[in-house]
Amino acid sequence: MKSKRHEKILKLIEEKIIVTQDELQDCLLNLGYNVTQSTVSRDIKELRIIKAQDRNGTYRYMSTAGRGLSVSDKSRDHFTDIFAKSVIDVKYALNNIVIKCYNGMASSACVAFDTLFSNDILGSLAGDDTIIVVTKSETDSKNLAAQLLNIIK
Repeated sequence: MKSKRHEKILKLIEEKIIVTQDELQDCLLNLGYNVTQSTVSRDIKELRIIKAQDRNGTYRYMSTAGRGLSVSDKSRDHFTDIFAKSVIDVKYALNNIVIKCYNGMASSACVAFDTLFSNDILGSLAGDDTIIVVTKSETDSKNLAAQLLNIIK
């Protein structure tokens, strides 16, 4: 049931402009999926769905995963753009990086970051306006922080 619901969510956000979790929940309820807001929220997180600007300038839910997204040059540019427009500053200490974002943008920036740099880190965690990244060493943090600063400047 969960995998079918996930497939339906990906299809819905591809075919319709869905801006809120409530809209997505309503669409699923109308299709016979008995879901709560917390279920929709979990599904969004598991599917790595972000709210980003589409080609028409509308902020809406968009998929970054779930269908075997490979990071092509076009996708890389898209995620780099999301990261650059969301992040204010990057600093590192020891094997940690702290990424400060505009309020409410850390989740989207973190998905973009994970898509671009997941092989270079141990893990990341996003809050509302801050992302914490853990790397293997201080040298790794220093090098990655420098790359990230180049993206946002």
